[in-house]
Amino acid sequence: MGAIRVLVERDLRDAVGMGPEEMETIEAVYPLITAGEGSMPPIMRIDVPESNGEIDIKSAYLPGYPGIAVKVSAGFFDNPGKGLPSLGGLMMVFDAATGVPRSALFDNGYLTDLRTGLAGAVAARHLSRAESQTVGILGAGMQARMQLEAVKLVRPITKAIVWARREEQADQFAMEMSDMLEIDVYVARTREEAAAADLLITTTPSTEPLVTADMMHPGLHITAVGSDAETKQEIDVKAVGAADLFVCDSVAQSSRLGELRASLGEGFPRERAVELGAVITGAATGRIDDDQITICDLTGTGAQDTAIASLAVERCTVSDAGILIET
Repeated sequence: MGAIRVLVERDLRDAVGMGPEEMETIEAVYPLITAGEGSMPPIMRIDVPESNGEIDIKSAYLPGYPGIAVKVSAGFFDNPGKGLPSLGGLMMVFDAATGVPRSALFDNGYLTDLRTGLAGAVAARHLSRAESQTVGILGAGMQARMQLEAVKLVRPITKAIVWARREEQADQFAMEMSDMLEIDVYVARTREEAAAADLLITTTPSTEPLVTADMMHPGLHITAVGSDAETKQEIDVKAVGAADLFVCDSVAQSSRLGELRASLGEGFPRERAVELGAVITGAATGRIDDDQITICDLTGTGAQDTAIASLAVERCTVSDAGILIET
């Protein structure tokens, strides 16, 4: 059968990071999703209510890619109180031509964090105002960090305003990220204060809406990355309805797991939802003026996992990183 390349988090961090090529890799999958190319089955989720946790399985075959990634991702949201990260997991990559296992990626959730952050940068590049300089962030965990770092790839961000339920976590975030990115990072005492920015990113596992229609202002772009289950919701249905443009990575997933789910139940027309892939290719109209309010709901796709894992394995193979195990 050959050999499997076993890669751990440090190998993968050395191979891929928050760079322009990685962002282009993630951007390239959205037109494929919208065109219905390849094969991307619905997300399988296992709920663990006693531990405030879930395990998700995502995968996709994309034409032209050498591998097919199957990701098992764990989200246990009480973990920070136990001194553990809330997200983790691993990926397996199979040869797209033979189905033979080629690599096992013990990334501890790093690739998921990375590709989600890069997806936020793609959304901001296509939907936020080009001159956006301030970003508000709801949440202060790992994904909040990734999103802030990523958005700086595409917008001239000079100031960030972070809000979190745990004020001490927001304080820590502000201190660390201001040093890391060399920008001003402030702690918001209210969500409204964070939403006053040019661009708002929501990164929480909230089950109740955090962003309401009266918090929105002309020119605002919102990237919502937290809702990826039927129980989650960060954007109020009236806020979704009040936006000039609602974009999502996958209409099917957003309708089932994302911000579209609750809105469709309240009469939001499904045809108003536009996929990011269509905006990227020009098949659908994106932002057309600086006063529009835009929302992009990112539920996360198996296509992103196959893309980032394929890039990581390719680079690790060239550098001969990891350990080869004969099977």
